[in-house]
Amino acid sequence: LIYARFWHKFLYDIGVVSTIEPFQRLEFLGFILAEDGRKMSKRWGNVINPDDIVKLVGADSLRVYEMFMGPFENTIAWSKDGLAGACRFLERVNGLSAHLTDNESESVQRQLHKTIKKVAEDIENFKFNTAVSAMMIFINEAEKNGLSQKTFEQFLQILAPFAPHLTEELWQELGHSNSIHLESFPVADEELAKDTTVEIGVQINGKLRGSIEVAPDAPESTVTDMAKGNSVIAKYLYPVEIKKVVYVPGRILNFIIN
Repeated sequence: LIYARFWHKFLYDIGVVSTIEPFQRLEFLGFILAEDGRKMSKRWGNVINPDDIVKLVGADSLRVYEMFMGPFENTIAWSKDGLAGACRFLERVNGLSAHLTDNESESVQRQLHKTIKKVAEDIENFKFNTAVSAMMIFINEAEKNGLSQKTFEQFLQILAPFAPHLTEELWQELGHSNSIHLESFPVADEELAKDTTVEIGVQINGKLRGSIEVAPDAPESTVTDMAKGNSVIAKYLYPVEIKKVVYVPGRILNFIIN
């Protein structure tokens, strides 16, 4: 970093470049430690050879696992279980063609556009682990309810930067002669990406006792009535007296009781 800034400032001083700093934004990359939690070293005999991993599970699984390990800037130990999880995820992607349907549900469409929006934002912000997590959530929805070929194709397009080989193969199997990597990144439909419900935590005297799902714009009276009608929560409210109700829209409902 110090050398990059030094040389760039020199080039700026002599008029070769127009900016005083070499970067508009700088992201620091964390380290991948060995499974024993120590820094990889030939001395310790704990070096993970990426070539061996590629031979074992393929480059896509390695890439997805590294993106999913944790925040980009964190230092994290290597885990065989985590690598196996990435392999299982890609195997499920490979099997999505068995879930293709002409009668796609609205829930799948909504989940797709939420995922497109999330992945696009996370890539820009170097939050690759949560981008992969969002795609895993989509897989659950697609396997449960089925998905159209168009939805499958859009999902492959957002997965392509993470698993380029598998997505290219599946893209060709869907009848495309051009490369998936020449396609534009999908754009989320903002209306479909909106949450139709939000989960509200319900507290009794500040202690969480349950949760309810309500419309994002539901008024306090509606949220309160729904909480009172919830069998899990109701047993804490009766026959006691409710002294006060505190509602933080979209987040928490707290009943203050005697």
